[in-house]
Amino acid sequence: MTARGTPRRGLKRRLAAGERLRGALLRLPSETLVEMAGVAGLDYVVIDCEHGPADLTLLQHHLTAAAAHGLDVLVRVGSAEPALALRCLDLGAAGLIHPHVDSREDARRAVAASHYPPWGERGFATYSRAGRFGTVGAAEHVAASRETLVVAMVETRRACDAADAIARTEGVDAVLVGPADLAADCGFPDPGVVDALISRAHDATHANGRAVMAIVPHLDAARAAERRGAQLVVYNMAHVLMDTLRSLTEPGTTDATGDPD
Repeated sequence: MTARGTPRRGLKRRLAAGERLRGALLRLPSETLVEMAGVAGLDYVVIDCEHGPADLTLLQHHLTAAAAHGLDVLVRVGSAEPALALRCLDLGAAGLIHPHVDSREDARRAVAASHYPPWGERGFATYSRAGRFGTVGAAEHVAASRETLVVAMVETRRACDAADAIARTEGVDAVLVGPADLAADCGFPDPGVVDALISRAHDATHANGRAVMAIVPHLDAARAAERRGAQLVVYNMAHVLMDTLRSLTEPGTTDATGDPD
């Protein structure tokens, strides 16, 4: 997002500096969870507009809440949705996650939807929230837009086979393997089959100097992903919250008086 003065380092620069970043995957509406993520010290949140409602008014509220806490926002758009990608970036998203990138051509389309010419084909406007409502010049706005983070999501066997070409695509900053869709694409095979495909995609990503993003259900999984080289870890908050809530119903959680043991 275009800002006055010396801007804080965004996700793209922090990744280039070698930082490991942790975030939370949320679905609309989750405005309070966005604020809690910022207060807790997470680096970013992912707002899911693929499997959640792509309500742009709600998204703007979430982006405003995140900005108040110095939190970057990535938005997962739908497959091949350049119009939604444009609107998310105009609202001030720090980057986009593009699902179902199966080939280098898909990766090129994702980059094109995420950047202004000559890097891409995004429609130009400075009067948006990202352009501070027209108060900055075109050159400054374009320079700021180049900090947009582009994540290609690999979710099929075909995509894993093409992982090197996808990661090599100019403008792709990170690759995220979607384990659930990948398992479904492979007919829910033995977990070892999926793990091998994920490792192949991650190796190709590292070989091309791109960041690996990993979605995880809990802290131990986050640490394991980071040991394997993931630079971006995102907690699936649906898993985190459901596991926490279920744990509260286990026998022995309270005594006969209703007080904690």
